[in-house]
Amino acid sequence: MPRYTANISFMFADRPFLDRIDAAKAAGFTHVECHFPYEFPIPVLKDRLAKAGVSLTGLNTAAGDTSKGEWGLAGIPGRENEFRTHFDQALSYATGLGASVIHVMAGNIDPNERNAALKTYVSNLREAAKTVEGSGVTLLLEPLNSRDMPRYLVSRSDDIVSILKEIGAPNVKLMFDAYHVQIMEGDLTRRLERHKDFIGHVQIAAVPSRAEPDEGEVSFPGFFRALDAIGYRGLVGLEYKPRGRTEDGLGWMKKFAA
Repeated sequence: MPRYTANISFMFADRPFLDRIDAAKAAGFTHVECHFPYEFPIPVLKDRLAKAGVSLTGLNTAAGDTSKGEWGLAGIPGRENEFRTHFDQALSYATGLGASVIHVMAGNIDPNERNAALKTYVSNLREAAKTVEGSGVTLLLEPLNSRDMPRYLVSRSDDIVSILKEIGAPNVKLMFDAYHVQIMEGDLTRRLERHKDFIGHVQIAAVPSRAEPDEGEVSFPGFFRALDAIGYRGLVGLEYKPRGRTEDGLGWMKKFAA
């Protein structure tokens, strides 16, 4: 299992958040990632991870007020100061806990404000990239599919790569989530080849169910071969929603390794 990092925002979700760290270790994982760990102080998380012998690999910037439909602030005009507060929080947690990547969430927008939102996104990310220089932290931009997130600022990996070129910072990369990319664009193998120099992290889940990656329209053994072919040596985040008890659905890993 050394290649995988378990996303404990979705996996082991039948128990309290901190207990998911121990559950991941018991299931054989040495790496975990999550979305929003901010309800717990850094020392509490650090102690729990250390006692379990588990490393936290990545986290997200805060979502904002989800009751109002917010899902990140990086691309929201007029909210730049709040974004910086969220980003500073994420960086503090990442450096304090040893996480190497931060997913910087763009946010949901009014389609009429898309151009202004993209300018805000680029400006905020350029500043954030300067902030993390020398820290060893990489910032990730993820396209979210428009079926699940119809108002999210960026929904296609091709568009993220165009934004990355505009930002021009080597410490800002593409989060290549096969679930979202397959829904919006498909042609996963060629997209991996096309975007290989921009990929900072990979995540997987079955399409369209978002369950364990042993069903649906993507052949993940083939996907892993494609990752090998482009020279990807990073971790693969398991950001899927288990069909039942997480431990009962891990058999796919042994099948894929056979």
